[in-house]
Amino acid sequence: MAKHEITEEDLRGRVAKLLEEAHPDQVDQFTFRGKQYDLGLAWVHFPEGYGGLGISPGMQAVVMDELHKNAKTMYDDMAINAIGIGMCAPTVLTHGTQWMKDNLLRRIFTGEDIWCQLFSEPGAGSDVAGLSTRAVREGDYWVVNGQKVWTSLAHMSKWGMVLVRSNPDAPKHTGMSYFLLDMQSPGVEVRPLHQITGEAEFNEVFLNDVKIPADRMFGREGDGWKGAITTLMNERTAIGGAVSRPGGGAIGMLLDLWKARDRKRFTPESEIVLRDRVIKLYIESELLRMTVQRAKNGRKAGNPGPEGSVAKLAQAELNKRLWECAMDVIGADSLTYEAGYERRRPNFKSRETRLALAKYQFLRARANSIEGGTSEVMRNILGERVLGLPGEPRSDKDVPWKDIPRSA
Repeated sequence: MAKHEITEEDLRGRVAKLLEEAHPDQVDQFTFRGKQYDLGLAWVHFPEGYGGLGISPGMQAVVMDELHKNAKTMYDDMAINAIGIGMCAPTVLTHGTQWMKDNLLRRIFTGEDIWCQLFSEPGAGSDVAGLSTRAVREGDYWVVNGQKVWTSLAHMSKWGMVLVRSNPDAPKHTGMSYFLLDMQSPGVEVRPLHQITGEAEFNEVFLNDVKIPADRMFGREGDGWKGAITTLMNERTAIGGAVSRPGGGAIGMLLDLWKARDRKRFTPESEIVLRDRVIKLYIESELLRMTVQRAKNGRKAGNPGPEGSVAKLAQAELNKRLWECAMDVIGADSLTYEAGYERRRPNFKSRETRLALAKYQFLRARANSIEGGTSEVMRNILGERVLGLPGEPRSDKDVPWKDIPRSA
């Protein structure tokens, strides 16, 4: 059957076959998700043979709907391998070698291998193209030295994707290369960065004479920025593109808190004002949910473009206001928080109550307008690449990277 002829009915039939051969209520995560990958139901917009069917990503909702109807055990891609599934897999598919596609994609989806990305540096955050981690060719290897920062899940990762400076004589956007990095390689040192939430999901990573085989480069030498853009566009879509059921997700939690509020805490006037805030946030959440779903339905197979920044920007700003409202609904109890510093993957297991989870989300939401590109960067992308407005002046665009002034 040709790829474009796959109907919703066909897709539901494939899910039925998946459940017959490996039901998630009866087998472990790796067995179930491995079979899901083999049947092309992992990410339906990927090509056949790589976990997909080559159809619109909007059709993934049909797969999830059928699984919800027929299984109690549901796996969340973002909880299993957020960076691997959301950002690294599309980059491997687009820029990776045949060996990478054949050996890495399935294990990314099953969660057998956790991944991270190594972009930001102490001197290169929003301007990531200004990075200074150096890679020098020595025979069949590249030797890498430098420091990365804000590297989520580096402490748990088998693989990382690292962007480095391979030619300091070229302008900054054309002198970079992009590599697959084994995070257990000699010279890779991972140190935790403790967050306001009490977790340490981010890290700083030191690279000291790390040897990377030359055949682990994504694309060609000097094409690193192209690969990085693929990763970043998918990252923004992954962060802002999650679609929950109507009234579900974060806004559903706020509604639950509102229904359970202590009415004695509010005067009639203050309750009306707070109720209006909740309603406004519900409307905005629904508008965002429908916008994301419409964009997914209209997208064809392939990587997202700059329009993915719409959802990322809207979600980041909405999330902060939503959890601020939740704290106002909770009242004085929102001022207490069980912290403790523990290195782990971000998860909700230690916050089993609605109240504890709301407090955690309020603190965690501070990162939403920074991670995956700041809200200011999103506005620039949308202005220049979607609306066609004049770009920011860039005096260093054609200047060799080594000649660009920067702080020591």
